[in-house]
Amino acid sequence: MEQQERLQILKDIINIDSTNGNEEAVANYLGELLSRHGIDSKKVQYAEKRASLVSEIGDGGNRVLGLSGHMDVVDAGDPEKWTYPPFEATEKDGKLYGRGSTDMKSGLAAMVIAMIELKDEKKNLPGKVKLLATVGEEVGELGAEQLTSEGYADDLDALVIGEPSGPRIWYAHKGSMNYTVTSYGKNAHSSMPEFGVNAIDNLALFYNEVEKFVASVKETNPLLGNFTHNATVISGGNQVNSIPELAKMQGNIRTIPEVDNDEIKNVFAKIVDKLNAEKNVKLELVWDYDKLPVFSDKDSDIAKIGQAAYEKQAGQKIDLVTSPGTTDAAEFIKAKKEFPVIIFGPGVIETAHQIDEYVAIENYTDMIEVYKEMIIQFLAEK
Repeated sequence: MEQQERLQILKDIINIDSTNGNEEAVANYLGELLSRHGIDSKKVQYAEKRASLVSEIGDGGNRVLGLSGHMDVVDAGDPEKWTYPPFEATEKDGKLYGRGSTDMKSGLAAMVIAMIELKDEKKNLPGKVKLLATVGEEVGELGAEQLTSEGYADDLDALVIGEPSGPRIWYAHKGSMNYTVTSYGKNAHSSMPEFGVNAIDNLALFYNEVEKFVASVKETNPLLGNFTHNATVISGGNQVNSIPELAKMQGNIRTIPEVDNDEIKNVFAKIVDKLNAEKNVKLELVWDYDKLPVFSDKDSDIAKIGQAAYEKQAGQKIDLVTSPGTTDAAEFIKAKKEFPVIIFGPGVIETAHQIDEYVAIENYTDMIEVYKEMIIQFLAEK
């Protein structure tokens, strides 16, 4: 495939606005592209206009390597603040600008093109490559959860997720949990608060108890660092001279094995139960998002193959590191058998979700070659 065609494919999928949805348009584009090169695909419907895509090449005689990328992007914000329109991919000074250029349509496109080129080159692949292109990674890893529950990851021997890592390879990341706590009170005039129940005050009781727990946590993980908690969204009341009858808070937690998801759920439940036993306190806690920490083998075949392939292509040695964020790996690791996972793709995480998001074109095209080499080397090993 010519370099301009490689670049045009990426431009085409950046130009599809798949903000927290509409991924089926991307799946349709990629499915048609693969079909033109004799590669079959299957759409896995999640909801209206939302479908993941599964595709395979190889003879399936040896190992199975999974390649995964998500098709959704985060909101572009105010397009007037962008130098170039966020959904009109723009090439400038060796960079390609647009929402999703780095997170993570460049990684997804590079994986698809690597599969196509290996097929067109009639490379002998003594094993199978499985593409898992997902919906809803940015808002709950929805597609990865569905594909895993339906068995699409059960035959994998290794998985590469093409998130912008670069140039590094991530082999572990923290878990992530989101919650909403709702405080129910009673309206009253602010001049007579004794006739009401202040939902904001009771919400503050919950927040203070959580922060006491957070301060008491001394455990850390030598690779991932500290457990963290942040209150990120808060709302309550409807006018300044009324006692509020409703208040809500949302928070995000990044977990480590030493302070894991189950422990957090137990601690928070005890806090709510304790406060609800007090007079005029009524709190309701809902867990909106619950993703496990991911730990893979730093010395796995796929990690070493990835390092060697990047050094061969780019002439640069890269490190194996950990990430504070979370990825679709948190769902895929729930498959029936264990397999090593690495997060390795074009782009740098620092530009993800930012205005004027971009990917370096050379990095993108380098990663196509890197993925091809990784596929060949991984499937060649017994």
